Amino acid sequence: MKYKHNISGHLMILPCYVIYLFFVLLPVLMTVWFSFRDYDLFTQSNFVGIDNFTRLFTDPLFLVSVKNTFIYALGTIIPQILLGLLLAVLLNTNIPGRGFFRLAFYIPYLVSMVSVAMLWLWIYDPASGVLNRFVKFIGLPPQRWLFDMKLALSSLMVMGVWKMSGYNMIIYLAGLQQIPPQLYEAADIDGISGFRKFLHITIPLIQPTTFFLVVINTIQSFAVFEQVNIMTDGGPSNATTTIVHQMYERGFVDFQMGYASSMGVFLLLITILLTVFNFKYGREGQDLS
Repeated sequence: MKYKHNISGHLMILPCYVIYLFFVLLPVLMTVWFSFRDYDLFTQSNFVGIDNFTRLFTDPLFLVSVKNTFIYALGTIIPQILLGLLLAVLLNTNIPGRGFFRLAFYIPYLVSMVSVAMLWLWIYDPASGVLNRFVKFIGLPPQRWLFDMKLALSSLMVMGVWKMSGYNMIIYLAGLQQIPPQLYEAADIDGISGFRKFLHITIPLIQPTTFFLVVINTIQSFAVFEQVNIMTDGGPSNATTTIVHQMYERGFVDFQMGYASSMGVFLLLITILLTVFNFKYGREGQDLS
């Protein structure tokens, strides 16, 4: 009877299995297969062994993209999680207009990256951008935000933090509202200050939420592409090119699909490694029983 029940359940979600097979599992397997071949979309592919992978570590442009990807990830993951937590704590109180502010901070995450990129292109515009107008207003020299090698990647990171913080805020709000209010009431009776309550009650009880957000933000930061392709196209002088941007350039501009696939496999392995690391160490101390 139990076996028949399981069969009916799997049949009901069969469309999900089919979608996952054709749009996730099959592309991943094909990427791994192409990574060991020399393929240009137009001629028959040839098996080249690990040549594509050895080429990765001698390709200066790819090494620059790896460095930029790690810098982008390190510069966005922690700030957008901390900002999301700060916003969630503030908007979990009974301040006036908190519904409006929750929506206002969450909207950037709902807007497509193309629209967000076009908005920030205007903000960063050296001649008429609102950011340079503000910089001039406070007496500082205007900057070429996306055209200066020292500022371009940081400018993209600021935009990434701005877009993801609202999503982190919503997830943290859900986590904060699961904390039993009796814990805070008991702390009030004991005369514990607000900061100590946050440190010893809030932080430990939202640790599973933090773990989830670290995993999600890590995956998204290492897969950064749209804003790079739209706003800088990897420039100036490859200062903002990332692993996914190089995959796009090698695969769909130079038609080196085998080499681009090896980059994809490299990124997949890094993502799996970081996710396993997060699962191994991020869950420590979550047993609060």
